[in-house]
This record gives sequence, structure tokens and C-alpha cells, in this order.
Amino acid sequence: MYPPEIVLPMKEELTDNGFTELLSAADVDSQLQKEGTTLVMINSVCGCSAGSARPGLLMAVANSPKKPDYLTTSFAGFDEEAVRKIREHLLPYPPSSPSIALFKNGQLVHFIERHQIEGRPAQAIAHNLINAFDQL
Repeated sequence: MYPPEIVLPMKEELTDNGFTELLSAADVDSQLQKEGTTLVMINSVCGCSAGSARPGLLMAVANSPKKPDYLTTSFAGFDEEAVRKIREHLLPYPPSSPSIALFKNGQLVHFIERHQIEGRPAQAIAHNLINAFDQL
């Protein structure tokens, strides 16, 4: 598990912007049982990917006329129980962090894996997400 002093600033980048943390398996199950759309970011300390994923995610949410009903996040290597449960809902995709999932009425409708984040600027990630939001 990562030390809190490393993780907390990266968590706050999202929670300070309206994201709710999913910290347990029960939190995940409860959230994904809700009607509507839920955006989930599996956050990560990976600088090469998470460093563009978080800003891209925030850019998409700030600039899209259509937004998910719920904005949520869990941190890989820190919120282990919640991330494990989220990954069950992402099957058959392999574990990937950072990653961004969009659920509608508990069903996965869009997923961005780490390999689709690496080496891409935040603007490209935002564009991908805005297009996904438009399909809701």
C-alpha cells in the first residue's frame, strides 16, 4: 500500500473537484446500483499516465454540456477493497490503473485503459470522455 502522504494530494485533485471516493466494496456496490450514469476513475500514482488522466478527466467534466450523474474515484494500491470490487465490474478487461470507466444503470458503457492514456495529452483524454458523455 502506498503511503498516505503520496496518495492524498492526488486524491484531492479529484475530491476537491466534486468526485466522491468509493472506499469499500459496499460503496462500489451501492453506487453502481443507482439509476443513472456513474463515472469511476481508478486513480494511480503513475506519473506518466495519471498525470494526464486526472487533468483530462477534470477538463471533460468541466467542458462537457452532458455530464455523468455521479463522479467517483478509488485509488489503486490504497483503496484496495474498493478497487478490487470495481475491477469485478470491469471484466473481461484486465486490471488497469489509472483507468476511467463510465457506467449507465450499473452497466459498463465506456472504458479507457491505461494503455489508452499513456503518452496522450490531457486534451485527448478529455475529448474521448466528452464523446462518451454525448452518447449517454
